[in-house]
Parts: sequence; C-alpha cells; structure tokens
Amino acid sequence: MPNNITPNLPNTPTPTTNHNQNIGKQGEALAAAYLLKNNYQILEKNWRHSNLEVDIIAFKNKILHVIEVKTRTSKTYGAPEDDVTVKKFRLLQDAAEVYMYKHPVYNKLQFDIIAITMYANEPVAVNLIEDYYF
Repeated sequence: MPNNITPNLPNTPTPTTNHNQNIGKQGEALAAAYLLKNNYQILEKNWRHSNLEVDIIAFKNKILHVIEVKTRTSKTYGAPEDDVTVKKFRLLQDAAEVYMYKHPVYNKLQFDIIAITMYANEPVAVNLIEDYYF
C-alpha cells in the first residue's frame, strides 16, 4: 500500500467526523452561554449513564430541563431540530428517568431543544424550543 493512503479502519475518526464533533462542541458552548444569560443554572453538560447521554441538564423556576442541542452549518439537511427523532426522544426520556432517580430532589421535568444555526454570511441564531414532546 502506498504511504500516502490511509486505510479506512473501523472507529477511525474521519475529517468529517472531527468537523461535526467540533461544530457540535461549538453549538453546545453557545447553548450553555444562552442558558446562563437567561438565568438557567447548568447542572450537567454531556451527562452520561450507560448508553444514555444528555447534552445539557439545567434548572430554572423549579423545573429540571433536559436539553438536546442541535447545530447546523448548512440548510441542506433541514432545520437542526428536525434531527431529534422519536428514538432520540425516547433515549432522552430514559436518561431523564435515571437522572431524576439519582437526584430525587427534582420533581418537575421539561424537555427542550436548542436549535443553533451557523450559516455562512448569516448571524448565528440560537432558538430555544421549550417543552418539546414527541
């Protein structure tokens, strides 16, 4: 095999994967800044339990907010919030159930999405979609 060709091995990050991860991290940072500016208390970022993951868990007005952050840099695949599937929402519900079990002080729950668009030649937009339910 020539030296300038890298085999595509399983679980090897590709340039696209790294780019998408960087965009996701930027989006989550923007989302956290937005929440703090709007008086949310951020309890967790990238909270994990087994195969479950929540981007941001926050608290405001006696409500625990389980927040999925979706970021787009192109209009090609639709709005960011369109990426929250029924399967993803069910996983968020499962994660919230575990989190609340481990932290019984919280008894009110809300699912939110923060949709971020970072389109070329347009200002960055952060859109909070509250009380999301599939």
